[in-house]
Amino acid sequence: MLGFAACRLRQEKGLKRGVMSKKNEIQNPITEGVIWQQLLLFFFPILFGTFFQQLYNAADAMIVGRFVGKEALSAVGGSTGMLTQMIVGFFVGLSSGASVIISQYYGAKRPEMVGYAVHTAVAFSVVSGLVMTAVGIPLAPIMLTAMGTPEDVVGLSVEYLRIYFAGMVANLIYNTGAAILRAVGDSKRPLHILMFSCLINIALDILLVVMCGLGVKGAAIATILSQLLSAVLVCICLMRAQDMYRLEWKQVRLDQRMLKRIVRIGFPAGLQSVMYGSSNVIIQAGINSLGTNTVAAWAAYSKIDAVFWMMVNSFGIAITTFVGQNYGAGKTDRVHKGVRSCMKMTVISSALMSVLIYNWGIYAYELFTTDKEVVSIGIDMMRYLSRFYVTYVAIEILSGALRGVGDCWIPMMLCCVGVCALRVGWILIAVPLDRNIFTIMFSYPLTWVITTILFAVYYLKYSRLRVRRKNS
Repeated sequence: MLGFAACRLRQEKGLKRGVMSKKNEIQNPITEGVIWQQLLLFFFPILFGTFFQQLYNAADAMIVGRFVGKEALSAVGGSTGMLTQMIVGFFVGLSSGASVIISQYYGAKRPEMVGYAVHTAVAFSVVSGLVMTAVGIPLAPIMLTAMGTPEDVVGLSVEYLRIYFAGMVANLIYNTGAAILRAVGDSKRPLHILMFSCLINIALDILLVVMCGLGVKGAAIATILSQLLSAVLVCICLMRAQDMYRLEWKQVRLDQRMLKRIVRIGFPAGLQSVMYGSSNVIIQAGINSLGTNTVAAWAAYSKIDAVFWMMVNSFGIAITTFVGQNYGAGKTDRVHKGVRSCMKMTVISSALMSVLIYNWGIYAYELFTTDKEVVSIGIDMMRYLSRFYVTYVAIEILSGALRGVGDCWIPMMLCCVGVCALRVGWILIAVPLDRNIFTIMFSYPLTWVITTILFAVYYLKYSRLRVRRKNS
């Protein structure tokens, strides 16, 4: 009787665990739902969130370009934009290691490990922000001068960059918090936070730049205040969470083992971002040599061009989270189906984006400046590069998928060689022979096509996903 009772008790417990497991699975549609639907449901909030993220700088550029002048536009969107993207991108790349780890542990339903990763990631963002502030403020003029920033722009650029670096802790805390929420499948709350803080940024831009006449300084102050608001709101979301990713400040510390895991996965992505940024800095230096009108045109185009990048990057984030959770749950076949679906949707979206920007981008351009020469140069840039957007798609989607399973080093090396090194080589060799904007811009499609080929070969023949597919 006792044996039977014990057996019966075990059966009941097993049934209970089974019910709970099914409940958890239902609560996590990323590992169970229709693949293309789940990708889109996750993608759109990220896309709109990225849009509002880009609107931070775009709003600064629009307002100072219209109300202050083309020199101010160049200061906000030229060399400073490249530097901030490179520096912040390095940290965001590092923190992507936390996002991958959290998504895998969350998919595997391991709450203790999720907690370690969350609190270590937040601590790392605070420390990194303080370091960036301490280093960035004194080195701002040196970095801008090294890029060959025009003399009539460099003073305003230093002013903007120093204020931007002063708010770096808030910037990184928000990016980390948003990455944590997305890693567990919540892409809506980061969107809501960005929508609200972006509206605040625009209001502050109008107040400080237009009404108070603070110019570039006002735009920078508006940006860091709105980023501070974003950081506070994302922390509130994490602190109020009733799930395993709940943030408790007394537990925020750098766990050495977890930090090593985060850095091991995230460092290649961070280094890749730096290499991208470094190559773009060299490109910016080449553009700077063509004069203020070209610099202003490129600064405005970078804001329009950002619409494509935020779209393709949003698909990349979506596939990373999708792959991470399904890989953690042991659903390898679902991983590959997700990659194929995401690739198709991104190609179609990129083609549509190219058509829209090529034909109607001029209307967006006139939001930034009314200078006819600047607009003319910018339209030529826009119509040249927009034709090649689709050639970049595979790089973003395949690297995102590989990052989701922790395969980061080889994709990083492929990007560094195929995109960064080749691009720098082209700028250093070809541009002196024919110094014009089209020679510089050709470096983009050239490196996209070559790197796409390298990624396709690696993913299909040698990657971790390919090996697991053979064994499954």
